[in-house]
Amino acid sequence: MANTSTRTLRLLSLLQTHRYWPGTELAERLGVSARTLRRDIDRLRELGYPVEAQRGVDGGYQLAAGAALPPLVIDDEEAVALAVGLQAAAQSAVEGVAESSVRVLAKVVQVMPTRLRQRIDALRTMTVPGWDGSAWAGIEPSVLTAIALACRDSEQLRFSYTAADGRRTDRDTEPHRLVCLGRRWYLVAYDLTRHDWRSFRVDRLSAPQATGSRFRPRELPAADAAEFVRAGLDNMPHWYRVEVLVDAPAATVRERIGRWSTVEEVDAEHCRVHMTAESLDWPTMALGVVDADFRIIGPPELLDQVRKWGARFNRAGLTDPPRDLVR
Repeated sequence: MANTSTRTLRLLSLLQTHRYWPGTELAERLGVSARTLRRDIDRLRELGYPVEAQRGVDGGYQLAAGAALPPLVIDDEEAVALAVGLQAAAQSAVEGVAESSVRVLAKVVQVMPTRLRQRIDALRTMTVPGWDGSAWAGIEPSVLTAIALACRDSEQLRFSYTAADGRRTDRDTEPHRLVCLGRRWYLVAYDLTRHDWRSFRVDRLSAPQATGSRFRPRELPAADAAEFVRAGLDNMPHWYRVEVLVDAPAATVRERIGRWSTVEEVDAEHCRVHMTAESLDWPTMALGVVDADFRIIGPPELLDQVRKWGARFNRAGLTDPPRDLVR
């Protein structure tokens, strides 16, 4: 029975690659006869998986979309990616998404093996949110969790780093925290070669390896890791520094976008919002979330962006879609 169950899970994993499998190749992969394969396919169908079959000499099987969501089989890296995505969604300002994400995250973490749960916990506790927690940028989950574990265990981390000019160097660091900021991940660490604090873009970092050498954490020269990264980005010439006056109390604005911006009180009914971003898309969306009138102080490009978006939204309400697109 155990062998049958294991084989069934292996079959499901192969079918979930979304490719069409010739029956002979699938049976060979599983090391079973065509008759046993058919029984295993029937077992999956009984569990709610819609497996399509094509008969004939070149017949085979493919997993199709169904009417209900059956259990899924995912590997370790996919499990970590799923948990990170749910954690980001749980911090979302989108109504209804956060609560559902918390429920799903609790279910996923509950059934995870200890080794995966430790990686997820390390990544969660060692990450300081800035704004837009959906940042991923093609980074392998294993890279994020390796860095997070080194931060948690106060263990020196060695990696290769490619600078903006293309120069590649090896770095030995004392990792402090991960920061998710402006659609990117950053590592804040003390650079042992340069004897100073640095922030490293994780998408430019490769082969992170914990060395086994422990260290006593140093005091970060900033309120927190996110503030340290923001201060560095403020000096980046290609980043936008946004300043907006909002017709709403500072407390209200902080509640809605305070994680992603600096909010200063002007008076009881007005506040000043500062954001630093590589793209103006996120500041534009954030200002929409505020749900209050505002006046843009700078940069001028943001005013053009808001006007362009506003014109597009106005057209959406005035223009009838083509008949062939209406269902």
